[in-house]
Amino acid sequence: MAAGKKDTRNKLRITWVKSTIGRKQDQRGTIRALGLRRLNQSVIHDDTPVIRGMLFKVKHLIQVEEVEA
Repeated sequence: MAAGKKDTRNKLRITWVKSTIGRKQDQRGTIRALGLRRLNQSVIHDDTPVIRGMLFKVKHLIQVEEVEA
């Protein structure tokens, strides 16, 4: 990022709310790749197409909220 410019990208708070027991390995890997390690843990990520794709894959296991940057 260039000096003096503010990052105006929205942020997403992602909370893991449902267990991955019995889920496919790729869904477990996606949860891990999002930085989630424990159930009910929350992480903050930039709102990018890459992150949105990951969220779509595990939307039944997580809760997503937009937060101010």
